[in-house]
Amino acid sequence: MEARLVLDRAGVDGAVTQLAKQLGQRCAAPDQVLLVGVQQGGVHLAGRLAELIEKATEQAPRVGTLDVSMHRDDLHQRATPVVYPTAFPVDVSQRTVVLVDDVICSGRTVRAAIDAILHFGRPRRIELAVLVDRGHRELPIQPDYTGSVLKTKPEERVNVVTAGADRAEGVYIESP
Repeated sequence: MEARLVLDRAGVDGAVTQLAKQLGQRCAAPDQVLLVGVQQGGVHLAGRLAELIEKATEQAPRVGTLDVSMHRDDLHQRATPVVYPTAFPVDVSQRTVVLVDDVICSGRTVRAAIDAILHFGRPRRIELAVLVDRGHRELPIQPDYTGSVLKTKPEERVNVVTAGADRAEGVYIESP
């Protein structure tokens, strides 16, 4: 696959900063917010957002991780799923849960994440923060907070590479 860089490290940092600002402005009480990183891409992003929000508000939202693989509607079509940890530092009930993911496309991962969260309690509200919105929705799901919007073709993939990977940190569009 051919990969082209569409957001370099500075672009990613700017998009993450924008997300943190949006979250900080709308979350009056960060201690009542639970950022939940959707495994795998959203976990690193949720941690970065929590750090930036704490710097801006002097209150850190709590951060959890969520695996949605067993809640997906295409589970029967996949090979044996790899299951990652789900962990919340607090009860999700009566909190604002912000699902955090790196890329949104069809909306099916978000639907699975909502289903999974509801197995742990009844949040006051569930919101969605994504680094990249690439369009192509199959379900009526839209992010509340967006770092960047990219126009892509359905056959392309958007890959967010974080520090420590074999490529430079950034957002890549991969074409077949």
